[in-house]
Amino acid sequence: MPEQVPEFDPSALSPRKQAIREFADRIADERADWRARNAGYYQDDRAYMRFLVPPGKTVLDLGCGDGELLAALEPKIGVGVDFSDKMVEQARAQHPDLRFHHGDVERLAPLVERLLADNGGRPYDVIVLSDTVGYLDDCQATLEGLHGLCGPETRVVVAYYSSLWEPILRLGEIAKLKMRQPEVNYLGAKDVETILALADFEPIKTEWRQIVPRRLLGLGTVINRFIGTLPVIRRVALRHYVVARSSRAVRPANLSATVLVPCRNEKGNIESAITRLPRFCEDIEVIYVEGNSSDGTFEECERVRDHYARAENGGWDIKVFKQPGKGKADAVWTGFDQARGDILMILDADLTMPPEELPKYYQAIARGKGEFVNGSRLVYPMEKGAMRFLNYWANRTFALIFSFLLNQRFTDTLCGTKVITRKDYEALKEGRSYFGDFDPFGDFDLIFGAAKLNLRIVEVPIRYADRTYGEPQISRFRDGWLLLKMVVFAWRKLKAF
Repeated sequence: MPEQVPEFDPSALSPRKQAIREFADRIADERADWRARNAGYYQDDRAYMRFLVPPGKTVLDLGCGDGELLAALEPKIGVGVDFSDKMVEQARAQHPDLRFHHGDVERLAPLVERLLADNGGRPYDVIVLSDTVGYLDDCQATLEGLHGLCGPETRVVVAYYSSLWEPILRLGEIAKLKMRQPEVNYLGAKDVETILALADFEPIKTEWRQIVPRRLLGLGTVINRFIGTLPVIRRVALRHYVVARSSRAVRPANLSATVLVPCRNEKGNIESAITRLPRFCEDIEVIYVEGNSSDGTFEECERVRDHYARAENGGWDIKVFKQPGKGKADAVWTGFDQARGDILMILDADLTMPPEELPKYYQAIARGKGEFVNGSRLVYPMEKGAMRFLNYWANRTFALIFSFLLNQRFTDTLCGTKVITRKDYEALKEGRSYFGDFDPFGDFDLIFGAAKLNLRIVEVPIRYADRTYGEPQISRFRDGWLLLKMVVFAWRKLKAF
């Protein structure tokens, strides 16, 4: 028996969309052949879509066609919606492990209950609109109809053709190099971001791919990977991708926090980390992770724990661990794995990022302004002697490189204070194999991981202070060379693939 679906009345479609639907029915049997003829284009597009949507997510594909893209994303639960009878029929036959509904994505209201039921009553991890916006009569209204399917972590991925390519694509159709299609909306990147914002979706990431949509004897792949992702040049690419999140989604309140203090040879700062720490939420856990110091830092951590755990001294919840390995990253992972707080915060034990500033980081996540918060020491003037000359310019340089790699303005990538929810940290940890164990500091691992998860990244400017105890733990030249190698590695993983 065929699956029973909510009633769909094609006569309610506008004349334009009725023509598009009839066209989709006619070319349904040819779709696979056209994909084979333009295999290079589809392979590149699918590769980037899989980068944005890792396997194992719950995915709703609106305008799913024959379900080929949805299947390529390898979802834990995959659901598609399309208004073409033939396309839905093929999708069900070719992908019986996925669910497909016959309906108009511009009128989702009759389907919302069924779509949520398909996902166990929960919001979807990802909602995909691949080339769908080109066929819509009202893009803003359609996007506004998605909020009932979204939670705070839901990501909406919009993929579409660049408006700059309209004449080239028309010529391709005339030359029979590309499948003919009805008149579509050719939108620019700013158009899509504006419509998303009007529909109460916050754009998180925009990317441009495929300068050359065909292989051209192997040169297309090289050009797309190594030239097509460069600044300015990438703006003329064929494919544009925007990732967004719902601004209406209700976020949890009264979140607890864990403040992690990685420390090595910082005995003189251990007590100040507690005495200067504000009570910025009801439930704060403090974890010291000590890195085999030679100045008695571990013993000082234990003394501070025992003293300030007493009710008359604040009744702080303090834990102390020795890290099993070496390097700040090992200390951070050790502490985060032991943490119980909803929000995880790093406070370097040198206290050059004042503990008094931590409430700003907490509020940035608690109020939904961001999902990964990075400190910036390079916005406000800093104390004299707080940062050496070469370190300052190295930080400026790395900030520019990261702004390109992540398609987001960064002013300071090496500030030690970074904040993420425990739930997102667990997801980052699960996906760490994509980048590998390449970062002894932890800063880049967290930034790259947050970008890969499509988290909303925000920076909090702080006034950088000179340290009052101990010596810097970083070697400018040895660690600078290591940072350069990590940037090249990240470029290959984020851009040239």
